[in-house]
Amino acid sequence: MEWRDEGVILSVRAHGESAAILDVFTEAHGRHAGVVRGGTSRRMKPILQPGSQVAVEWSARLEAHLGSYRVEPIRSRAAAVMADRLALEGLNAVCAMVAAAFPERAPETGFYYLTCELLDAVGDPAWARDYAMWEREMLTVLGFGLDLSQCAATGVDTDLIYVSPKSGRAVSRDGGRDWAHRLLPLPAFFLNEDMSTPGPEDIAAALRLTGHFLLQQALPALGRDHLPDARERLIRVVERRIQDNAKV
Repeated sequence: MEWRDEGVILSVRAHGESAAILDVFTEAHGRHAGVVRGGTSRRMKPILQPGSQVAVEWSARLEAHLGSYRVEPIRSRAAAVMADRLALEGLNAVCAMVAAAFPERAPETGFYYLTCELLDAVGDPAWARDYAMWEREMLTVLGFGLDLSQCAATGVDTDLIYVSPKSGRAVSRDGGRDWAHRLLPLPAFFLNEDMSTPGPEDIAAALRLTGHFLLQQALPALGRDHLPDARERLIRVVERRIQDNAKV
């Protein structure tokens, strides 16, 4: 068995004395692992970094085997994130979320392209907003998409400011008046993608919203009971920026 593809490195872990097991989110073969001989060598370490774009050639005697990778670098994204803590934690969160949310060897070509676009934009002013939108799309791809078209209680399509934590449907101000404390805030940029760059408070609200449904619905369907630590670190960076803004 053999195939060639392109993908994003999600994780690297040592295997034996000098090899490494590489988890790659590929264009045509989904999330796929393989062994890289000499993967922990001085020459290969700079190439095998989470977030890097690589060309891979996978081979194995049988399709069910772990198999081996030959890897060629396409581009590294490390330089774009080292100077920005938010971007660094965001890149790590992207890789960790893909690894947590998608089963191995299940192609997700459309979401693969969206993920590459997000990683290529790391460090841009609107990147945190794009990350939140990416998590929202992840929910849709996994079959747990939010329905923000109209109020679940009244049917109106205006003044939508909440989301039901059970159904994932939007709720208007009037529709949620009596149980607002039980509802999740709906960030305005989820309804208007063309709005100006949202502030840290809006980003935090968006990540709390997507995180709720990822944790309560999407990940349990995959046999997982917690969100990746990398995502939690991203949340903490966003929260610190909220606190810093409050001090100004």
